[in-house]
Amino acid sequence: MSLVELYEKYCQCQMCPLHAQGRSQVVIGEGNPSSPLMLVGEGPGADEDRLGRPFVGKAGQLLSRMLEAAEIPREEIYITNIVKCRPPGNRTPEPEEMSACIHILRQQFQLIRPKLIVLLGSAPTRAILDPKARITQVRGRWIERKGVHFMPTLHPAYLLRNPSAKKDAWSDFQQIRDAYHMLLQGDENR
Repeated sequence: MSLVELYEKYCQCQMCPLHAQGRSQVVIGEGNPSSPLMLVGEGPGADEDRLGRPFVGKAGQLLSRMLEAAEIPREEIYITNIVKCRPPGNRTPEPEEMSACIHILRQQFQLIRPKLIVLLGSAPTRAILDPKARITQVRGRWIERKGVHFMPTLHPAYLLRNPSAKKDAWSDFQQIRDAYHMLLQGDENR
């Protein structure tokens, strides 16, 4: 299965109530399907739902600036969310919604096979690493599972509401940059 086939399979998804709560379209993800780096956010917002692309609103613009500052071209990585439909009012996805979408995310993992996964915010951190995880306690630390390294960090929307936290997120993105560039250098030396 390719990412295009994955989108075609789920573009009319009705596995959780989000499909009937005002979504315009399913937002599967975008980017380089061969990237060793994947970013996973919470869920599409209004702009993402309208355009069918992840992280294109204000939080996405901040994320793009952070990636640029970290010398990570956005078009060279893969970006997705834990839920593929917009939660009403851009609220945090409910556990049932995340569990309905987690198998789509697992299929994305299998197709892309990233070596580094950045978890943007508490929802993907709880859904993927530990339901009891607190982003403020685990952010900024690499967590290895089955050869994949996960970095929980603060969601860009949180940073827009709490600008003083940008320093912590930048520290995380410096670690992400270093690990990403090291991976790329390793691939070039093969």
